[in-house]
Amino acid sequence: MSFSGAKIIQPLCIRYPDTPVISDQAANRITTSSPFLGSTRTLRRIQSVSAAQRRSASAIVAVADVVKEKKLKSNKNHLLTKEEGLEVYEDMILGRVFEDMCAQMYYRGKMFGFVHLYNGQEAVSSGFIKLLKKEDSVVSTYRDHVHALSKGVPARAVMSELFGKTTGCCRGQGGSMHMFSAEHNVLGGFAFIGEGIPVATGAAFTSKYKREVLKEADCDHVTLAFFGDGTANNGQFFECLNMAALWKLPIVFVVENNLWAIGMSHLRATSDPEIWKKGPAFGMPGVHVDGMDVLKVREVAKKAIGRARRGEGPTLVECETYRFRGHSLADPDELRDPAEKARYAARDPITALKKYLIESKLASEAELKAIEKKIDEVVEDAVEFANESPVPSRSQLLENVFADPKGFGIGPDGRYRCEDPKFTQGTAQV
Repeated sequence: MSFSGAKIIQPLCIRYPDTPVISDQAANRITTSSPFLGSTRTLRRIQSVSAAQRRSASAIVAVADVVKEKKLKSNKNHLLTKEEGLEVYEDMILGRVFEDMCAQMYYRGKMFGFVHLYNGQEAVSSGFIKLLKKEDSVVSTYRDHVHALSKGVPARAVMSELFGKTTGCCRGQGGSMHMFSAEHNVLGGFAFIGEGIPVATGAAFTSKYKREVLKEADCDHVTLAFFGDGTANNGQFFECLNMAALWKLPIVFVVENNLWAIGMSHLRATSDPEIWKKGPAFGMPGVHVDGMDVLKVREVAKKAIGRARRGEGPTLVECETYRFRGHSLADPDELRDPAEKARYAARDPITALKKYLIESKLASEAELKAIEKKIDEVVEDAVEFANESPVPSRSQLLENVFADPKGFGIGPDGRYRCEDPKFTQGTAQV
């Protein structure tokens, strides 16, 4: 099944026997004020497309058309139910309030190292992850706190991990950039860009293997791989797109294009800034969506996740979003144009959802305020819990560092096992 309301676009300039080569002069040139990333780039559209091209083309969703079409059908046919709307709103508020609290705690010296906040990008996390089942997997980046929260990891466990306490989801050994929870199928945040994509591809392969080889008929698990625009020029990205398309893996590659790779503008670093086009190049649908609008993100996410769950293969989704803070809390954020920051701040995804819920009469102002109050209490509780939790003991320092079938760490005699002269004996056999 293709995306509803889809437009068919030929992703590559492939020459077929029945297709003439179309020159630049013959192409229809269209200039738009803001076709992508707020630029005034000139785009080219080929006027005639052969039948062969249409058959080989990938479906590219016109998200605005889908949303507009649904609105026109009936004012009562909302884009989400009241329950869904309140769930998504609560999740987005949790992400925002949690990250704001992280900033406070970082500057008070409660957190160490680099801390990358997610403010402004909540529509992507909530729009995708709240559509998943518990068995589905999420692979994140160094900006991973909110992904973990959206997947159900308790705020206490995430905050404690940030504080480096034993009650954290990684017992204090992961910190800000390495959130992991086997229970919630959060397969990790990854500090180096591109690291998580092969892990996500492997998780998707596991789902397919269980279903097709081990004959686990109920295994329809989907994996979401989140990464940023800066990653889309890395080798792992292309290799995994190829493998996922080749094996029709149940995975969705979600590009959180916040337009900046630390201090490098996406427009300056990429020959073609439209990342979604790389999907059709590998034989999978490529989709561009407004990542500041959770309703549009959900429309695309439903199609992509459903497609993967049905065994129809991967999808590449580019969510154009924006981070409201610097790259990390150590970044003074002096490189971005203040006018650009103001323009995106005016499109705050939480404010937009709140407006939609009230105007559509899906929720009252009082209901939303109650959610905000509840989340304030949850986050305050998480801070108190993390602050009072114990720090890891010295004996935990070297656990989970080296692979050892007997369990690395402290031996029965209480000594570090790596200090035993016989520690590496038999490694080759293992």
